[in-house]
Amino acid sequence: MSSITIIGTGNMARTIGTLAVAGGNTVEVMGRDQSKSDHLAKVLGGGSTAGTWGTAPAGDIVITALLYDGVVPVVAEYGDALADKVIVDISNPFNPTFDGLAHKEETSIAYEVAKIAPARSSVVKAFNTIFRNVLEKGRPDVFIAGDNSQAKADVAAFIKSLGLRARDVGGLKMAHWLEGMGLVTVGLAGNGVGHWDFALGANEFTG
Repeated sequence: MSSITIIGTGNMARTIGTLAVAGGNTVEVMGRDQSKSDHLAKVLGGGSTAGTWGTAPAGDIVITALLYDGVVPVVAEYGDALADKVIVDISNPFNPTFDGLAHKEETSIAYEVAKIAPARSSVVKAFNTIFRNVLEKGRPDVFIAGDNSQAKADVAAFIKSLGLRARDVGGLKMAHWLEGMGLVTVGLAGNGVGHWDFALGANEFTG
């Protein structure tokens, strides 16, 4: 099993943390508000702990469960405390009208994180194409992207422990397109599907 630190104390932090504990992983949570971190750790149970904001995370895998505009600044703030860690970005940088991405160039939050993260760290994009309610009660595919094969293998093993299937889409440049897929799910929810109880996945056909 994996050792996980979740930076953030919101809904996605709670959902991923709950699944992580159920999957037998060691979980630490960190938030700017220590009382919220303490509370979430208590709610998650299973020996979960609350770390101190800005200190070196205990987990080998660090999940930034933050709004997109907070991810890069927080990684910069943590700095060398993230050395030798696998940083997992789950954010979606949607524009205010949810019909485009907030950045205009072919980049991604994960790619921007990789620019400022410690040299010995690795960055993986994951979980951003899944609505929280589906993650809570379903078994969706989890698309991942990253440049370090071992980091992706570690994240895939963590995802498997949650009872989910990791789908590797390639290098970190593909994180831009995963963010686009996140936007597509919102479009489907508001139009062709008409509700939020679904997820994008990959079906294999033979013969």
